Amino acid sequence: MSPYGNGNLSAMPLQEFVLDGFQTQALLFALFLALYVVVILGNLTMIVVITLDARLHSPMYFFLKNLSFVDLCYSSVIYPKALANFFSSSKVITFAGCATQFFFFSMVGTTEAFLLAVMAYDRFMAICSPLRYPISMRPLVCARLVLGTYCGGCLNSILQTSFTFSLPFCSSNHIDHFFCDVPPLLKLACADTTINELVMFGLCGLIIVGTILVVLTSYGYITVTILRMRSGGGRHKLFSTCGSHMTAVSIYYGTVFVMYAQPGAVASMEQGKVVSVFYTLVIPMLNPLIYSLRNEEVKDALRRLGQKHTAT
Repeated sequence: MSPYGNGNLSAMPLQEFVLDGFQTQALLFALFLALYVVVILGNLTMIVVITLDARLHSPMYFFLKNLSFVDLCYSSVIYPKALANFFSSSKVITFAGCATQFFFFSMVGTTEAFLLAVMAYDRFMAICSPLRYPISMRPLVCARLVLGTYCGGCLNSILQTSFTFSLPFCSSNHIDHFFCDVPPLLKLACADTTINELVMFGLCGLIIVGTILVVLTSYGYITVTILRMRSGGGRHKLFSTCGSHMTAVSIYYGTVFVMYAQPGAVASMEQGKVVSVFYTLVIPMLNPLIYSLRNEEVKDALRRLGQKHTAT
């Protein structure tokens, strides 16, 4: 990458950016709006059902409720502004607004990665050490684990935001994206971004590899334990429950790896837009469906809540 971005330097630092991610298209706007509404309804439904149904007050559903909250935040950090920009003539976002959006986007994205690893560890303890599980995953421990995921997300976000927004953006203020993200922002810097790219690659790679190792190790032990079970019905139930989590994990980590944890990812902006839509909108929409459609306890809780609502 050229150390001077587009080569057109200006002495004045930028005060605002222009988000040029998508052209104004009514069909694309309608699609994004519909998907975002589904994200809101799906994740709010999961949060409400888990909160109201006492039978779901267990560590697994406590973590699932937090995953729904993180997914809701993930999309809401980006899409209200992106949808507003579809029919805005300026498509402007202030420097402070861009930095704020990037900070919270990075925080909830990292938090989700850590939370998926915690959920895998929870399933490992429940299946492989059932006698110790009530003590090992008591409410205080669960709360601390969730707090740790948010702290880890916040720490990574502070580092990423400080490194990115300490760069001089003086070559252009047009971001070739629909929200403030690292790859398109580095394109606008009129300084050498090698260190920034190494930091992004290093931090994202460390987080992805570390959390994936936790997930793979946990599910390796889980698979061995399930295969040793004599009850076919028990094996099917456990595989169904764990399958939901593995589906969500595979989709999430696959798309994030394509975007952030491979060399050359910064250079592919058009691919980056499509991938970004997938992990910031499609995955938060799919997660509630994955966990509800493949989980009998959640489906039963939805039926009970619907019957209670009908009775009243």
